[in-house]
Amino acid sequence: MNDDVRNIVLGLVASALSAALGWIVRTALWRRALRRKQRFFGLPEGSECLLVVNRDPASSQWSVARDDTFALLELAALIRECGARADIIPHDTDRRGFGTRTEFCLGGPVSNQRTAAHLHTMLPGVRFDTAAVERTEPPPLSVGGETYRLEKGEAEYVVLARLAPAGDSGNDRPVFLAAGQRGVTNQAAVRYLVRHQGRLARKHGARGTFCLLLKVVNSGAYGPDVVELVADVTRAATTQPAPQPAPDTEPAAG
Repeated sequence: MNDDVRNIVLGLVASALSAALGWIVRTALWRRALRRKQRFFGLPEGSECLLVVNRDPASSQWSVARDDTFALLELAALIRECGARADIIPHDTDRRGFGTRTEFCLGGPVSNQRTAAHLHTMLPGVRFDTAAVERTEPPPLSVGGETYRLEKGEAEYVVLARLAPAGDSGNDRPVFLAAGQRGVTNQAAVRYLVRHQGRLARKHGARGTFCLLLKVVNSGAYGPDVVELVADVTRAATTQPAPQPAPDTEPAAG
């Protein structure tokens, strides 16, 4: 074997080794990122989770709004990527507790009874003015005493939360809430969660609780894609609001 042939063979071997090493490194990094994602979402390989589906409040029949359907598709892709399986259930049929399986709960308390229960139990500082339903308007959203009113197509709000069960019962699967004023805000919250799960895990921990208030900007033009983080409202959302003072009914002196 002359020097030219030897150099060619050595070059091919070096290229093959370099390609194999690069593939091994990329695979190791991908698996590491996947394990982090599975930990954050509570979706280990082969596990099961719940997709709690809300009802379209604008429909007289049991149906799911178009934007909520898109949000469910994005969640389904995430669950499949983690190697888990989803059990889809209507919001008004589930009577079990939480923590045994990861749960994704879609929609505000008007369209999702399960969301209403989670807000009451774990996020008492978050309130939706459900009386607005009688006025056929999306409900104003209040967190920690601040009220956020919807400007349809311009500024719409949604609460995105990860709720970790407390205690040492062994039921440690989280509940994820995307509770917004409209279907497009629910989809925006799901998309924000999927895109920013790495940053959220670094800030709040792989098993931590958080509650974010998001604003969807100009959905009439941009759909669910332009989202602003208004504030991390975890402390206000998880704190029981102070009771309102009773009105003074004593007659005025005179």
